[in-house]
Amino acid sequence: MIHQKNKETIRFILDRFKKNGFQAYIVGGAVRDIMLQRTPDDFDVLTNASIQEIQSLFGDQKIKTVGKTFPVCIVNGVEISSGRAAFDIASFPESDLAKRDFTINAMACDFITKKIIDPFNGKKDLEDTIIRFTRDPEKRIHEDPVRMIRACRFAAMIDGSFSLSSLKVILGNKDLLDGSVAKERIHHEVIKAMALERPSLFFRALKKTGLLNKIFPSLDRCHGLDGGPHHGETVFDHSMLVGDALSSRFPILRLAGFLHDTGKFDAAKIDKGKLTFAGHENHTRALVHDLTILRFPVKDIAYIKALIKTHMRPLTDQTTPKAARRLLAMLDKHGLDYRDFMRMRIADKKGNLAKRPYTVSEIRIRLKKLFNEINGQAAFQMNCLKITGNDIIQVVGLAPGPQVGRIKQMLFEKVLDDPELNNYDDLKKLCLSWQAKTGLL
Repeated sequence: MIHQKNKETIRFILDRFKKNGFQAYIVGGAVRDIMLQRTPDDFDVLTNASIQEIQSLFGDQKIKTVGKTFPVCIVNGVEISSGRAAFDIASFPESDLAKRDFTINAMACDFITKKIIDPFNGKKDLEDTIIRFTRDPEKRIHEDPVRMIRACRFAAMIDGSFSLSSLKVILGNKDLLDGSVAKERIHHEVIKAMALERPSLFFRALKKTGLLNKIFPSLDRCHGLDGGPHHGETVFDHSMLVGDALSSRFPILRLAGFLHDTGKFDAAKIDKGKLTFAGHENHTRALVHDLTILRFPVKDIAYIKALIKTHMRPLTDQTTPKAARRLLAMLDKHGLDYRDFMRMRIADKKGNLAKRPYTVSEIRIRLKKLFNEINGQAAFQMNCLKITGNDIIQVVGLAPGPQVGRIKQMLFEKVLDDPELNNYDDLKKLCLSWQAKTGLL
């Protein structure tokens, strides 16, 4: 499960340490992933050599040292940390492993002899799919409160649960996230969770531990909210199904899937004895606040907000060319690609237990309606009009001002209805006709 190039690099590094009388092991996530028969994303090496000795040993390699409080060396792309300064050398590497967050991450492997050092029974917890803090859970959390969120991510990764002691301590310390924790780090954990096979397990773990209300209160309040007469599941469960149905290749799109119906809480009302969520796609204030607190980039927030605002726009086998053009114009206005719109629509349908998912044939029919208009090169934004603001000023004798924009919007609406009108002569005639009708110019 390790790429040949990585094998050679790791073997070279560990072999050089051994030849020079030092101990060195692969530690942490790479050991865990190998045991799960997964290909590790990266490798961390722990050695009892000091930082200065590492620098000397690998001075002929591509090496750099990063970090001030806890410096590490990166040699040929592999991160190497020293346990000598902080821990008792006689108990190396156990003394270092004891400081790690969870038992499943507190294992070391001698890559050459294949020996596994597992002082806290991480292998057993991995087999039992249990997330357990290493040694004192209270101490581990106070060292870094973000470990509570990492616990949820790892529980989702192995489709597991928490040890009773770990769950109890998280529930008792969840308020630590309200303190000075860097919100960028929480943001980072959320994005990493989007790469999981089923990120819904991450959100469910957050809910179980009381952390969801600390991170996404807009989503937390949807837990248990009736999905209404058109759904066979709650709003929260629907959101979990939609997010899981989206590809991990598009993490922000996938996150939008989990959050797309958060506005239903604000929009919910009883109309003629039935629960409705009319206009819920416009209730994005609470979610935008959550994303802002978590330091999501402005462009990501705008993208998620646009996906939510457009996800209710209809596209059926009965959609007319005019309606398809208006949909494309709306997507363009919000800066969205039609493919992301379709991905969200397909997932949204799949996440509704009261309805069947789209068939491949139904998806093709809908895409064909969009393709027909795209390939027809119709105008989907005002800048595509074959008449400019200056042209309008000259045609109708206007002074520059907001009235010019209103006329352009009128012309754009006409062109959406009939793309054949998008030529200078017809647009000029429309300007003059509108001027004559309104008598406002």
